[in-house]
Amino acid sequence: MKTILVVDDDADLRSLLREYLTDQGYHVLEAAEGNELWTRLENSTVDLIILDLMLPGEDGLSLCRTIRARQTTPILMLTARGDEMDRIIGLEMGADDYLPKPFHPRELLARIRSIFRRSEQQNHAQPPRHLHFSGWTLDLAARHLMSADQVVVPLSTGEFRLLKTLAEHPNTVLSRDQLMDALAGRESDPLDRTIDVMMSRLRRRLGDDAREPTLIKTIRNEGYMLLTNPQGGQPG
Repeated sequence: MKTILVVDDDADLRSLLREYLTDQGYHVLEAAEGNELWTRLENSTVDLIILDLMLPGEDGLSLCRTIRARQTTPILMLTARGDEMDRIIGLEMGADDYLPKPFHPRELLARIRSIFRRSEQQNHAQPPRHLHFSGWTLDLAARHLMSADQVVVPLSTGEFRLLKTLAEHPNTVLSRDQLMDALAGRESDPLDRTIDVMMSRLRRRLGDDAREPTLIKTIRNEGYMLLTNPQGGQPG
């Protein structure tokens, strides 16, 4: 039985989620704020954390960053509706998905199942240690980028996931839906600019001019494509 930790200062919401997820076959733990979260993680094995952004004391974004620095437990972040920047920052800090409030429990359940499916697939996969493109090297173990002159470029979790997906499909147009699926396990909302904003930040990491890109090209009404050259190397 998988264990889910619900971190939210709303006692009624925690109770509702505990009852619903228990009925779905999960073991549910609760925490109202950061200190309780750490106590739960120290005393129990947790398979997924449902983390609200608005918490007393240390907020959810800060907690997400600290959790991801210490462990790989999947995180589903709860955000206020319309808070696009919080969603983007949450994904960059390592959240596996986000769900705006208010939400239907069935949608939450679908997101949880999707996260668990992706986690199991990643655990069984045997990826290469490095991906090479146009003089750059993406280290899949260290989760950082290295330039041709051996300068290490740090990446946020979200940037790493996006670049890994692009590098695994060089010279191939990937739609925003495909990229959002790689980032959060689902299709993008037509009004959600998460992918566009994060792609802009990724270009800056690569020193790629968005007006005349040489690495990440925007394909109008289709998506994005990582351009590579013959000297870029092959996955290793």
